[in-house]
Amino acid sequence: MPLALILSSHVAGSQVGATAQAAALAPFGIDAMVVPTVLFGRHPGWGAPGGAATPIEIFEGMLEGIAANGLLGLTDLVVTGYFASPAQVEAAARAIDTVRAAPRQGAFATAPTVIVDPTMGDEGKGLYVPPATAEAIVAELIPRADLVACNAWELQWLTQADARDPMAATGAARGLGKATLVSSVRRGDEIGAVLADESQAWLALHAEADRAPNGTGDLLTALYAAALVEGQTPSHGLARAVGGVAETVAAAKLWNAPELPIVAMGARLKQTSPSVRIERLA
Repeated sequence: MPLALILSSHVAGSQVGATAQAAALAPFGIDAMVVPTVLFGRHPGWGAPGGAATPIEIFEGMLEGIAANGLLGLTDLVVTGYFASPAQVEAAARAIDTVRAAPRQGAFATAPTVIVDPTMGDEGKGLYVPPATAEAIVAELIPRADLVACNAWELQWLTQADARDPMAATGAARGLGKATLVSSVRRGDEIGAVLADESQAWLALHAEADRAPNGTGDLLTALYAAALVEGQTPSHGLARAVGGVAETVAAAKLWNAPELPIVAMGARLKQTSPSVRIERLA
């Protein structure tokens, strides 16, 4: 079965970061190894999160334990997200290199896929990690990515180019020089995501909800990661991933849930949504 390594936040009481992504990968039969960068009780958007950053010696020690069991050579998917320090970023970069260099006898995929979500800021909040951490992500992780999964604000920060509408996001993504999945892209009263590389660009849109719990970007990254592991076409993978997010947000509203009901959605995450429109941009 496919195996993922997720290097991001563990938040006990909120469906965000690695917590959300491990839950989202499960219906696709993808097991997840989570090495947490922080141990929080709740998302900081609710207030003081409780907990603390994972000390670097513990973060590195967990990676060493995984490596000692031969699991890095069996890792099919690496997903990086929130980091608390440059030292964690550097350790993540070394782990990616080890995954890529390890013999893959018995692995599900012939080669691992590395997805870097540069979780560093958002519209209205600006940069919410220390500048040194953001700079380490740019220097160490973006070059190692097979896919960069970011929100529109982060793409603008990375490229210094407008990325708020679909065509602008496509241009900015191509300026980054990496296949890029851009969330929080708006057109009129709709919201969605752009998937772009040097050869093609796709847009998936749906009506914007009046309220969405935290973690939609993390969920989108995980759902598209599952599509890559399965070998889905870019257009179908994007439509299904965006649809999974839209349906989960709608379910949260219907059930009056303060967090994304990812586990309750279950197999519905694997289905396309009639609320999502997909179109080719380039």
